[in-house]
Amino acid sequence: MFSMAWHALGLMMEPMRLAVLCLGVLIGLAIGVLPGLSGIVGMALLIPFTYNMDAPTSFALLLGMAAVITSSDFITAILFGVPGHVGAAATVIDGHAMAQKGEAGRAFGAGFAASLMGGLVGAVVLFLSIPVLRPVLLSVGSPELLGFTIFGMSMVATLSGKAPLKGLTAAAVGVMLSMVGDKAPGGTLRWTFDTEYLYDGLSLIPFTLGIFALPELAEMSVNRLTIARGEAAEIGLSSQWQGVRDVGRHWWLVVRCSLLGTGLGAIPGIGSAVIDWIAYGYAQRSEKNPETFGTGDVRGVIAPEASNNAKEGGHLVPTLAFGVPAGASMALLLGALLIHGLTPGPEMLTKHLDITYTIVWSLTLAHVIGAVICLLGSKWLARIARIPPDILLPVVLCLVLVAAYQGTHDWGDLYALIGFGIVGWIMKQLDWPRPPLVLGFVVGETFERYLFISTQLYGWQWILRPVVIVIFVGVGWALYAPMKRMARNVFGQIRRVSRTRREFSAGALFTPAIILAILGAIGMAWQWPRPAQLVPLTACGVALLMACLNLVNEVFGAPEAAGAAHGGAVAMGCDLPNRVVQTRAAGFFAWMVGFVALVAVIGFLPAIVVFVIANMTLGYGKRWSTAVLSGAGVGLFCWLVFHVLLQVIWPESLLGDWLPTWRAASGFI
Repeated sequence: MFSMAWHALGLMMEPMRLAVLCLGVLIGLAIGVLPGLSGIVGMALLIPFTYNMDAPTSFALLLGMAAVITSSDFITAILFGVPGHVGAAATVIDGHAMAQKGEAGRAFGAGFAASLMGGLVGAVVLFLSIPVLRPVLLSVGSPELLGFTIFGMSMVATLSGKAPLKGLTAAAVGVMLSMVGDKAPGGTLRWTFDTEYLYDGLSLIPFTLGIFALPELAEMSVNRLTIARGEAAEIGLSSQWQGVRDVGRHWWLVVRCSLLGTGLGAIPGIGSAVIDWIAYGYAQRSEKNPETFGTGDVRGVIAPEASNNAKEGGHLVPTLAFGVPAGASMALLLGALLIHGLTPGPEMLTKHLDITYTIVWSLTLAHVIGAVICLLGSKWLARIARIPPDILLPVVLCLVLVAAYQGTHDWGDLYALIGFGIVGWIMKQLDWPRPPLVLGFVVGETFERYLFISTQLYGWQWILRPVVIVIFVGVGWALYAPMKRMARNVFGQIRRVSRTRREFSAGALFTPAIILAILGAIGMAWQWPRPAQLVPLTACGVALLMACLNLVNEVFGAPEAAGAAHGGAVAMGCDLPNRVVQTRAAGFFAWMVGFVALVAVIGFLPAIVVFVIANMTLGYGKRWSTAVLSGAGVGLFCWLVFHVLLQVIWPESLLGDWLPTWRAASGFI
């Protein structure tokens, strides 16, 4: 094994192959920075270019790209609160808070170093575990996968911070939203309202961008301040090395989260959108002084980034050993293996062991090269945090809208983005934690699928399987302290009901709206077949109970505060009258609606140019010359990247439908 590994390292260090690896790393970093794009897009783009390459060179290009996407996708998460990929959503909580405090450089240093260490741990685990993990993975069935899903859901109590009732309500509503569509056993259409877009369910990308990205951009529009507020925006080399030193100081957290990410990544069906939340919740649950998480605690950046990169090594274990892809990008990598005449399974561990270790080395070297490039470039990247919002905001909004459209390439993606953006803004203003909502949405469908399979195969005996019992012990450990604290608070408030009266606040009015929506959902679900009712009605029941308890707390007790912690709400950063805040926020979303209307009339790419120019001049009073140059630059960038390179199929527009007819009638071709 070691002699073959040394031979594989020699193959990877050949100049041409190393250059191809660096090219893959650069492509991966570029894809990771663009919101909404993922490793699937990169794999699909690069596989055709590997047909005439030998196997080691092919995998150097592909894995060089795939390994570092999670290293760069948190750049936008930190600077704008816009997760470049769903796996970076947890990083938004503390990373963006650090940028707002002027610590973007430190966050970059910590994130890149944690990504590097996590990637190396994942590669080492992959190196050592391939020959011995086969019997372990073969013993993992649907009950164990269901147990891991339940463990992920148990992180809701931790992610709710000081607002457990709101957090549990949001998580249950997230599970309800994940049930939308025809995903029920038997294909029952649930909560689709006869809308074709909802038949396949809500898309994760516009949902995540709406809940996390738009509220942060709306806050920037309301405050009219740069991301790094005040004069504390230190972006020098020293601040980056401070983040690197933070990783060294918390090395044990890095190792634990890396091992957690690698282990979960090796289990097919546990996606990256779940792994980073589990790592974040685990770090908050196990570290000292957890109350600082979400206020800009560097540990909240280290934990998800370490697990995110480590999972890539875990993904490769079932892909190489059994031919079972652990994710969509690994499915494409599996296709690349077959293209080069390599069959996943025992042959990859015996006959083609040299190829297997070139894959391991490609992963390892890509993490090192990517981290070095990111650390060297973060000094300039952090300066984006000082760009005035009147220039930065229109550009980022265009990228967010294009990214949201990549969900299902449907008009509904744009409507969903704006709708969930408004919901996210309200939650942010009323101190409702948003991560539990996203976590419930991510794991809901997986939970229902594995629950149905497990009960069909094993009845309710699946609960007694040894691995499931161990997982449930971990669930109890994760839930004990938060639930004990919540019960104490709730009963304390109920005892004071007769002695305390509070006037209805905006929060107390928002909760009844949620209760009415839940009751309406229950009324619709009552007509479905029994198998399709189980999980939705359970989620509705939990949401209704938690919302009612929260209403009692809002009206009679001391209001809960999710705080900046957990993405519930980051302080507005300036004192503005409520009317000004509401007017500017309404104006922000009105510009969003106007953008979609422009897309419907003149097409997506022309609408980008017009929107940037109009928003900068009419919305912020910038000079026309600056606005026109900015609009042309953004439009050209989107045309080259999305239209020419990625060949995105844009939505039809009114002008686009009339233009061919007008040309024919006018005699033009």
